[in-house]
Amino acid sequence: MSLRAIPLTFFIFILYNVLVLFSGSAGTEGGDGAAAARALLGTEIFGIPMISGAKWSFTWGDLILTTTLFVLFAEILKATYTSTSSLVDHGLSMLVFIAALIEFIVVPQAATSVFFLVLVALLVDVIAGFTIGIRVAKRDIGFGSGDN
Repeated sequence: MSLRAIPLTFFIFILYNVLVLFSGSAGTEGGDGAAAARALLGTEIFGIPMISGAKWSFTWGDLILTTTLFVLFAEILKATYTSTSSLVDHGLSMLVFIAALIEFIVVPQAATSVFFLVLVALLVDVIAGFTIGIRVAKRDIGFGSGDN
């Protein structure tokens, strides 16, 4: 199996889990795991003063979402290739989405807006991967009426 067959979105899923589930604040006894996760995701990494006088804060949640957008772009580019590894990639992307959906429903620390948006990106990856893959394969084989 080629390394290209591994969906990059898997690493975003792992990043969120390492950051939120395995952080010291997420495992407080008697506390609400979702509230601890939201507090951690809202923690500022850095801030930049703007010309307007306001301060732009960049949080851990922002970092995860920014990384997710770049990874989603790379996954959409990967979907344009037709090979056996791309079929494996699409199947594994579906498994990552299912795992994330189950985690969103079951794990309190995943009940955040950041994780929901990561979940939406995973769904877009699955749908785009299959849609683009079918379209490219259809073009490569020469099926269809020819008008794209």
